[in-house]
Amino acid sequence: MTPRSARVPWLVSFLLLAAIWGCSFWWIKLGLESFTSLEVAFGRLALGAVALLVVSLATRAPLPHGAATWRHLAVLALLLNSAPFTLFAFGETHISSVLAGIINAMTPLATLAVVLAAFPEERPTVERVVGLVVGFLGVLVVLGVWRGLESGELAGVAACLAAVCCYGVAFPYARRHLGAATDGPVSLATGQVLLGAAFLVPLLLAVEVLGHRDPRPEVTVDSVTGMLALGVLGSGLAYVLNFRVIAAVGGSTASAVTYLTPVVAVVVGVAFLSESLTWSEPAGAAIVLLGVALTQGRLGRRSPVLRRAT
Repeated sequence: MTPRSARVPWLVSFLLLAAIWGCSFWWIKLGLESFTSLEVAFGRLALGAVALLVVSLATRAPLPHGAATWRHLAVLALLLNSAPFTLFAFGETHISSVLAGIINAMTPLATLAVVLAAFPEERPTVERVVGLVVGFLGVLVVLGVWRGLESGELAGVAACLAAVCCYGVAFPYARRHLGAATDGPVSLATGQVLLGAAFLVPLLLAVEVLGHRDPRPEVTVDSVTGMLALGVLGSGLAYVLNFRVIAAVGGSTASAVTYLTPVVAVVVGVAFLSESLTWSEPAGAAIVLLGVALTQGRLGRRSPVLRRAT
């Protein structure tokens, strides 16, 4: 097999992963046309769980073993799925999918901040500190803080930033508690997404029973299509692709998908949702990604592994 042919499979998976995660914010917008933010979050997890169960059956991957593993997966399901998916969906009721996608690109910065605080062996090198400062400045540019934010927009931004913080805590937690797990990645992902969906069921039922809402909007073809894509692809196939890329070329290379997903989010948001784009959003996103590159050592010799997910 030639080097070129050996590179194609993982590279195709890598590009598909970037496209799926980048389009997720568009699909959330479509789902919100007919469903509440909580319903969108539950729907994508339920559909993702079904997709992963099919993959598990096809690959004969059993569900995780051991009570300790399930306890840690429960924490990750809350931090990586239930909470951030609900927060991003709520956030997109107030802000554009473009802005939500750009905010999501800040995940590696939040992860590094938690890693430096939680792991004494991780030294706060000059390169990392500079990267965090640059990334924070990029956030301010993305938001256009000099223009000010309306109350609704501020709520949406705050929700998306809270979701990113959940991711930032979740990845170091997984590293510490599941880094030596003997269960396969498909098994862990399936268990995690199943728990994520299960955790939202009581809340969803409580809202349906106790909540008072306006008449439900018409369920459109676009919203159903968006939910199917968000669940089956964004919360199902994406996990498999991510694991495949990591297995083929390592976590450091796989984490480079961070640089492509906001680009995809911007393109599809402008092209398919006719969302506006201010000059500060792509400019700030570029500064954020520069900060991410600095923290990951991509502009120098070091390449610490910081993984992310949408």
